[in-house]
Amino acid sequence: MSDSAAPLTTADGVPLKVSLRRAVRRSKFKALLLVSPLLLFLMIAFVIPIFEMLSRSVANPEVVNHLPRTVAALEDWDRQDVPGEPVFEALVEDLLEGQEARNLGLLASRLNYERSGMRSAINRTARGLRTMDPPYREGVIEANARWGELDTWKIIQREARLYTPSYYLAAVDRQLSPDGQITRAPDNLQIHVNLFWRTFWMSGLITLMTLLLGYPIAFLLASLPLRHSNLLMILVLLPFWTSLLVRTTTWIAILQSQGVLNDVMVFLGVIADEARWQMIHNKIGTVVAMTHILLPFMILPLYSVMKTIPPSYMRAARSLGGKPFLSFRRVYFPLTIPGMAAGGILVFILSIGYYITPALVGGQSGRFITNYIAYHMQTSLNWGLAAAIASILLLVVVVFYMVFNRLIGVDKVKLG
Repeated sequence: MSDSAAPLTTADGVPLKVSLRRAVRRSKFKALLLVSPLLLFLMIAFVIPIFEMLSRSVANPEVVNHLPRTVAALEDWDRQDVPGEPVFEALVEDLLEGQEARNLGLLASRLNYERSGMRSAINRTARGLRTMDPPYREGVIEANARWGELDTWKIIQREARLYTPSYYLAAVDRQLSPDGQITRAPDNLQIHVNLFWRTFWMSGLITLMTLLLGYPIAFLLASLPLRHSNLLMILVLLPFWTSLLVRTTTWIAILQSQGVLNDVMVFLGVIADEARWQMIHNKIGTVVAMTHILLPFMILPLYSVMKTIPPSYMRAARSLGGKPFLSFRRVYFPLTIPGMAAGGILVFILSIGYYITPALVGGQSGRFITNYIAYHMQTSLNWGLAAAIASILLLVVVVFYMVFNRLIGVDKVKLG
């Protein structure tokens, strides 16, 4: 008899351990095939757009691509005085080539972000180059005085890089000086930091309002008999079946100076007709409308948690001598914290990314930073700045999520 038992094998003589490893690999491969459509969808709809946004927020190809000769000629420039004739010759050649290719608009817009007046300087100079004879230095400066300023050439040389921090600096109301020093933006351009703070504190206020309004509603839904709670749940879900645009414009009709609410207050004698409340196109309109729109996102997680709390817990607390409020505070309320956490993080993240409602009812004082992302995408066409602002907003959401996970724990969040 042998000292050790023979290894177990399958019917075809393959060792059992090898067969099990193969089976596990086949199972993992099949699982990967099943989730591959989802992974592909996430890659196309989520990962690639975020990567594109992050890359666009630092991309700076305009000067390098449209002024290659000028950039090369500026390599030996001492930055002490306006460049000499070779640099202006290179500039003329680049502008003529760009005019023929009809792509000087990108260069003009990019330099205009850094120094006001550069768009007109480039376009006006390019139009007059056909009738200009060498030497070009005096003629170009005569065509537009910007070319005779030292800061113009410092900016061109500074921006002759494929990547730039300028967009991120502009997103936090800072800018680069012609010498490359970080300075504060002019007072009339310092808007983004205030918008960030407004977005965050108003989103926090909206989250608090939805919690205060949603908690008793969820408690009522969880306490009523099923036939009654189902009817109320339909009313909670009804806003999901109504267009967001319709709900927002309805609040405009309710809150405006000649709206329903002011008419009722005047009719009841609460306010005078000439002293109607201004509740639209300001912060009040944004908070009221968004609280109503996001309220179901707070109620549903709270209800799903409250429904799992046995009523016997409260009865046991009462039987042990606890008063109703004390029993609620010591027994029931702590058990609902996972639902509050889930609703809070859901409402807060949704609110800081809202766009339509603040745009319609917020006016100038009630708009969020997302409205200015849309402005830079659609009106100013400063896509780099829009991408930088969106990247900062994404970073804040990630940091908020990490802090939330550290303090409360994502594993304790319950959505149902």
